[in-house]
Amino acid sequence: MTQNPTPIDPADLPEPITRYLTGRAAKDAAAAAQGFAPDAFVTDDGHTYEGAEAINLWLRRTDTEYTYTVTLAGAEQDAHNRYTVHQHLEGNFPGGKADLRCRFVLAHGLISELSIAP
Repeated sequence: MTQNPTPIDPADLPEPITRYLTGRAAKDAAAAAQGFAPDAFVTDDGHTYEGAEAINLWLRRTDTEYTYTVTLAGAEQDAHNRYTVHQHLEGNFPGGKADLRCRFVLAHGLISELSIAP
């Protein structure tokens, strides 16, 4: 991993990350899931979801649990296969606002890891 992440234009993010972000914005869990490797894992809100079935369930649940809007606040390339996407959320979840870092690791052209944290 590099010491200093390089800011990048979100339009230059790799296709699996763009597919995930576009699917999430459309609340289309099936589309968002297409960017993940079958053995990927996601860590969100203190829980880890491993494998395609668990990730699909997580995506469907989080698409319906709260109503919120997402603003893309920036993106960085942390290393050859590592990217961070900064998002601002506003909605009816506890606290009503959140700034999140979505850290992606890619392997073989798909998302192998996603960690979402403030």
